[in-house]
Parts: sequence; structure tokens; C-alpha cells
Amino acid sequence: MNNKYELIYEGKAKKVFTHDDEDKVKIEFKDDATAFNALKKEKFEGKGKLNCLISAKIFEFLIKKNIPTHFVGLENENIMIAKKIKVIPLEIVLRNTAYGSLCKQTSIKPGTLLSKPLIDFYLKNDELNDPLITKDRIELMNILSSDDLELIVNLTLNINEILIRFFKNIKLQLVDFKLEFGYDDRNNILLGDEISPDNCRLWDLNQKNDTIVSLDKDRFRKDLGGLIEAYSEIHRRINDFLQTK
Repeated sequence: MNNKYELIYEGKAKKVFTHDDEDKVKIEFKDDATAFNALKKEKFEGKGKLNCLISAKIFEFLIKKNIPTHFVGLENENIMIAKKIKVIPLEIVLRNTAYGSLCKQTSIKPGTLLSKPLIDFYLKNDELNDPLITKDRIELMNILSSDDLELIVNLTLNINEILIRFFKNIKLQLVDFKLEFGYDDRNNILLGDEISPDNCRLWDLNQKNDTIVSLDKDRFRKDLGGLIEAYSEIHRRINDFLQTK
């Protein structure tokens, strides 16, 4: 990144820099993979580029479906240009199928299809280990008004319906995913962050005998190997699908 651009924020997987236009930012995707609140870390060459390209394609698709996002365009294969937003300190997790922490915290068996999508809220706070919180606690902490929270819930459900169909077209089951939102300078709520195999749990539907084959960050979390191969496969399928549209 050119020295003229100032680093605004560095997270586990991305760096955010200033842009020539003060209403925009440059988001550089890193090759780092982290899990368990960064207790597990590793670098994978090419991961940042794949996540950037995958996110760009999905954001473009969502924008065509009238979802408001921060995405503006790509500067190169590793850097996304986005609208500057004030990030809401919540992670919105939508689950279509029971897996991961939901099964550790409840008696629901892994792989259970949920009767309706479940939305969980997590406070974005590394020191507190991103705890699960309730709607009442969100209001108590003045993070969001009840109206804005309802808007985010409805947006998340809408995004879920779009993404379920999108991924099904490329033979992937959308198990669950994490979203982040923020306010632009006009106080509009926009979808932010990224949508990639880093924050979506995606299972390959090309398998027989109900075998679960993860094409997402679980390959790193569970030491399954083949992370770059999995992300590359998703990128290939998305490109092939969009070329037929």
C-alpha cells in the first residue's frame, strides 16, 4: 500500500486505509487465517486475494438484488474500495443448519436443519471474547435502537434467502454465516465487512452418502488441510455461475 494512505484499522484478516475520497476506504485482505479469537494463526499465500475476489462477486450480486452494501469496487485483486461506514459493534450470525457453537450450547445435534433461520447476536469485543448477547442487552447498552435492530434482522433474513439460492446454484449448502453492518454519512445502514468462506460455513453438495465436506474456514479450524484449494474451488464455481447469468 502506498505510504500516502493512512492505516485506520487492522483486524485479524484485513487492513483498512484512507482513500483519496474521504467518504471511501481501501480494504486490504490479508493472507492470515485465525480461529478461536486468534489463538490459532497461520498464513496461507493467496487467501487474501481469494477472499477479496469472492466477496466482490457476492457484493455485486447482492447489490443487484437491492441489498445496501459498502462495496464500491476493486482496486486490485487484494484491495477493495468501500464506502466509509461507522461499524456497529455487533456480529449477526444466521444459522440454517445446526453446527459449531449452537450444538455445544444446546442439545441440538450437528447437521440438524432448523425449522426456521436462527439469528444470534454477538458483541464485537475481543477482550470479552465476542459474547452472545440478547436484544434487550443491545438496547440496554445503547448499541442500536429497536427500529434499527429490526431493520438489520430483516436485511439479514433477506440476504439469507438470496445467498441460499446463490450457493445452491453452485452446489453449496449455506449452513450459517456472519454479517456486520454500519452507518454511512447519511445514517443509512449498509452491509459491511466481507462475505467469503472465512465467515460463511459452506458444505459441498456434490458429495454422496451425506458426507460433510467443508469448503470454508473449518478446514483450518479442524486441521483438515486444503484451505486454499477449497477457497479456489468456490471462486471457480462462482465465476462459472456468473458467466452463465
